[in-house]
Amino acid sequence: MTAPAPHHVSVMMAEVLGYLPLRPGAVALDGTVGLAGHSVAMAERIAPGGFFFGTDWDEAMLARARERLQAVVGVEIHLAHADYRLLPERFSSTCASAGRPALADAILLDLGLNNAQIEDPSYGISFRTEGPLDMRMDRSVGEPASAILNRMSVGQIEQILWDLGDERWARRIAQDIVERRKTQPLRTTSDLVDCVQAAVPAAKRDPRLHPATRTFQAVRIYVNQEIDGLQECLEEMAGLLAPAGVMVVLAYHSGEDRAVKRAFQSLARGGGPYEILTPKPERPSAEEVAANPKSRSALLRALRRLPLETAS
Repeated sequence: MTAPAPHHVSVMMAEVLGYLPLRPGAVALDGTVGLAGHSVAMAERIAPGGFFFGTDWDEAMLARARERLQAVVGVEIHLAHADYRLLPERFSSTCASAGRPALADAILLDLGLNNAQIEDPSYGISFRTEGPLDMRMDRSVGEPASAILNRMSVGQIEQILWDLGDERWARRIAQDIVERRKTQPLRTTSDLVDCVQAAVPAAKRDPRLHPATRTFQAVRIYVNQEIDGLQECLEEMAGLLAPAGVMVVLAYHSGEDRAVKRAFQSLARGGGPYEILTPKPERPSAEEVAANPKSRSALLRALRRLPLETAS
């Protein structure tokens, strides 16, 4: 018997739906479908006659999303197993086959993880559960985190932890990883947690945050190349927006948010056909953070393609 899907609360749902111009017959894209929380809400609002296209790099998540989206009546739904950076190419190809313009009214990119990935030990994403130190969202490609950490130099590991995790103890953690692997290569999530615990002085730890949080975040981002090409991809995605169409991006750490900010500024600069709807990123409400603590780091930015009469 198939186990029930883990409970997952989509972040800033009301804000996302408030920005996206979703109406019957509209075209909506979701580049990070996950468990389809946002996707189902979007699809329901473009029925009847809507067209929904979504991608996700995790086949297991995509299979669960497909089941949920099939329950939405009156919408043409297309899903593709692909990294969000391939969304423009896959969407354009699907539209060409269907003989329709490759233009979207609403685009969403939620760069966070979902509970199914966090709670499944086989992903090796969580420092709270024992599992293989893998961290790949798409395990058909790339190297697991263990292979990377077992061969990189102290300087390389330190750079990853500092650049992608803002980890102030990056040097000491990197040194501990390299020292320990001389006798015992890293294989599990617990191995990496032990390195962090040994490197970070107990008296200097943030009581609000597990000491391994930033390290696990940084390594996961590096393993999946999550920020690589993000700015360029967003600029390409914006080209898919129909006049008055809106793109919303949810980022969860400073590196992601910087790339989103730069992309939106580049698109809106010099009288281009775009306007930034969020001069500063929106944050989840205190009520949402209390109900769903995992939403606390979310940063929402929105960009609109100007209507034809305004653009001209």
